[in-house]
Amino acid sequence: MKILITGGAGYIGSHVLNLLGQQGHDIVVVDNLSTGRKESLLYGRHEQFNLEEVEKLDQLMAKENFEACLHFAGSIVVPESVEKPLKYYQNNTTNSVNLIELCVKHGVNRFIFSSTAALYGDSAPNGICTEETMVAPINPYGRSKMMTEFMLEDTAKATALNYVALRYFNVAGANVDLKVGQCSPNATHLIKIASECATGKRDKMAIFGTDYDTKDGTCIRDYIHVDDLAQAHVDALTFLEKDKESAVLNCGYGHGYTVREVVETVKRVTGKDFPAAEVGRRAGDAAILISKAEKIREVLGWKPKYDDLDLIVRTAYEWEKKL
Repeated sequence: MKILITGGAGYIGSHVLNLLGQQGHDIVVVDNLSTGRKESLLYGRHEQFNLEEVEKLDQLMAKENFEACLHFAGSIVVPESVEKPLKYYQNNTTNSVNLIELCVKHGVNRFIFSSTAALYGDSAPNGICTEETMVAPINPYGRSKMMTEFMLEDTAKATALNYVALRYFNVAGANVDLKVGQCSPNATHLIKIASECATGKRDKMAIFGTDYDTKDGTCIRDYIHVDDLAQAHVDALTFLEKDKESAVLNCGYGHGYTVREVVETVKRVTGKDFPAAEVGRRAGDAAILISKAEKIREVLGWKPKYDDLDLIVRTAYEWEKKL
């Protein structure tokens, strides 16, 4: 299949590119390399420009006759979204509407969207989210992604476009073969930061908030291995190839760990101790976000292989040692 991937040099995009490239698809990656890196592009052809450059994107899509688009290019740091909301609405919402419009224009009728569990905010009972849980994001990052989901839903009703929106929970780890991993500068992902501490790249880390209504006072998250998440995208593409209806699906394992538990796991798995200072809450953080993820198994036939926090941590740490 001829595939357009936006943001394919980034953390999740590069893992999906790795799987699709192994399958022999003809892939073009559009990535401005603002957070991704060229070394992560193991397959396909790279076009380096910003999605704001609509004319360039239009010309590329007119020339290439893509059959599918996977959209990863987006800003993802929750506290930054609170400080710079317009950056998030520009990059995550405005750029997405332009991309969707061009897909409709050029007959690209299969669209996979990198969405987020941040759409749920604090609306889920006990923090456990089904796809039917009310979307009520509590930060601009979540709102910017929610708007794109609404645009896809409405566009699919009015055109031939079908889509799968995958609502990621907390993605972590690195490719089990260590071909690609998380390279983001100034990382904000917990396991990435803890791995940087374990390798001596950071002197210390922070635990943001210890007064949440959880078993140890710290936030609880559902951590999913990045290779399992990448496989979900491959399964979603196969689903859309069969001209199936659009779907919105949670991507998680259905159970969570507290921040303290994750930090202790990193220390135990790596055999390294490091300071983890307890500080105040971060803006925009929900107390608990855990997926109900039966639907993705039923709809896509997705079968995760790496539901193991120790393995997730080990791959993140081994990758960090390589960087």
